[in-house]
Amino acid sequence: MPKAKAGSKKTSASSAAIEFNHAMIYVRDLAAATQFYAGHLGFKLLDEYPGAYARLQSPKGKTTIALHVAKPEDSVASDGVRLYFEVKNLDQFCEKLQRAGVQLTTPPKVMPWGWQHAYLNDPDGHEISLYWAGEKRFQKTVMQRSARR
Repeated sequence: MPKAKAGSKKTSASSAAIEFNHAMIYVRDLAAATQFYAGHLGFKLLDEYPGAYARLQSPKGKTTIALHVAKPEDSVASDGVRLYFEVKNLDQFCEKLQRAGVQLTTPPKVMPWGWQHAYLNDPDGHEISLYWAGEKRFQKTVMQRSARR
């Protein structure tokens, strides 16, 4: 690592003000992906370049996602990456999705760490977790032990 020049201020990792901006999601069909994220999950469409790109803002907060049409020869697989969206009234939200024809791969259930999760896939197969953690979100995780037999 290069040394800082005399008289210059050294920036530490803890003082660097990094803020999450957006996640880029590669898709095959921009209209289907936009309908899913805006129509079903409630994201607000901010910008669109038809047939190529769309940027959407989360319904609560300032984070965004970008949908980008992948080249036909490129994979859109996202193994090892899962998107998490927090929803206060998770059960009701999932019921609304199911009434609209969205299939959940796992219905809402309380996980061993105390958060309630539901899982689904977007039109391109990207795995999504809808969850509610409430005040537990920024607390140390406490795993519940299963009963021994």
